[in-house]
Amino acid sequence: MLAIVDYGVGNLGSIENMLKKIGCTSQITSDPEAIIAASKIILPGIGSFDHGMRSLRAMDFEGILRYKALEEKTPVLGICLGMQMLGLSSEEGSEPGLGWIDAACQRFGKEPWDARLKVPHMGWNSVKSQGGNPLLEGFDETPRFYFVHTYHLVCNDPSLVAGTTRYSTPFTSMVRQDNFYGAQFHPEKSHRFGLTLLRNFIERC
Repeated sequence: MLAIVDYGVGNLGSIENMLKKIGCTSQITSDPEAIIAASKIILPGIGSFDHGMRSLRAMDFEGILRYKALEEKTPVLGICLGMQMLGLSSEEGSEPGLGWIDAACQRFGKEPWDARLKVPHMGWNSVKSQGGNPLLEGFDETPRFYFVHTYHLVCNDPSLVAGTTRYSTPFTSMVRQDNFYGAQFHPEKSHRFGLTLLRNFIERC
């Protein structure tokens, strides 16, 4: 069973519906026992970093997720805010992240910036695979996904970067470390590209 973690933040029903289209049985759950029993986990998220981390901790999910990802080596996919929370921290707030990867979030616009581009980064954009990313295998054209975000992860370890996207300058749009993965975009809003990525998570990870 694939568990979609319900901690009050995220497009849960949209993710579940996309998984149904590829024949994957999933469960939206806030039950710790269901998460512990899961064979794969999706950690979704929208909104602010601090709110997401506080909600996760208020429901005592941090230790459970750490055990599943780092001890049991259960495949985990963090989506949007769920990816950002895999890191150490964010300029958006003061709460510490999960700390699974050596990365931190910073706001768009600190790099040399094209003033014609708006922040947040919103809409469709392509993702270039890096480092043998199984989530981006099997596409018959350059994969494009739907983004909505103001902050992006900056990895201190380049080997963590699994995909990049250009918005004024290139930024990390996917990460991977061992059995857990992150996608800054929303596969549940990305039509056939999102379906393929989620199918890869089910079949290749």
